Amino acid sequence: MKFYSYNVNGLRAAIGKGFAAWLAEEQPDVIGLQEIKATPDQVDTSFLDNLGYHHYWFPAEKKGYSGVAIFTKKKPDFVGLGMELPDYDVEGRLIRADFGDITFLTIYFPSGTSGDVRQEFKMKFLFDFDDYVERLRKERPNIILAGDFNIAHKPVDINHPERHLTSSGFLPEERAWVDQFLAKGFLDTFRVFNNEPKQYSWWTYRAQARAKNLGWRIDYHWVTESLRTRLKSAQIHAGVVHSDHCPVSVEVG
Repeated sequence: MKFYSYNVNGLRAAIGKGFAAWLAEEQPDVIGLQEIKATPDQVDTSFLDNLGYHHYWFPAEKKGYSGVAIFTKKKPDFVGLGMELPDYDVEGRLIRADFGDITFLTIYFPSGTSGDVRQEFKMKFLFDFDDYVERLRKERPNIILAGDFNIAHKPVDINHPERHLTSSGFLPEERAWVDQFLAKGFLDTFRVFNNEPKQYSWWTYRAQARAKNLGWRIDYHWVTESLRTRLKSAQIHAGVVHSDHCPVSVEVG
């Protein structure tokens, strides 16, 4: 199965830029979306039905904000909305879908760029998410974590790292959290196949950053070590432009 993750930065806006046509062409088995900024009744979902997708939505309570969704060709054995933690669930941050022995999560991690209060919220989310995944692994050992993590892990994952040492998304404590999380038995799938620099998944809309490839790699598929031998490929689809992010994918046998 080929799993995609895509922060669409507003699904309605992305559809207006050709998202539906791209989905019809690409036909991922499963795609997790972040920052949908919409409820199902605000979107003409006929294109999903026509393509044979089951679709599951977890919008934020606040209109036009956050929210995640999963579109899948194969009907999941189980779908769970949220983490059963109200602080995050009101913001529509996570959906879980089980396919046989694999559990797929699409997650939209909070951003801390708006100031100290949201940075503290982000750090609390990281540790609460860590606990959530640890509990889940006892029940479901083969996990794919897909989403916008809002953290560039290493200097190779960000343009001019020396300029961003005090920027939310590249703070030492955020990167240290990634270190310890992956050390518990998760793989950054893209780096299993590609260790080249200048491989990014998000570019600010300012200063022609995308044209200059001044980006950050903050969209990931992290999988449990148990899935290592089943990994077939992992890619960043930088040429796909419906958002300030691009899709990323992983294929698992």
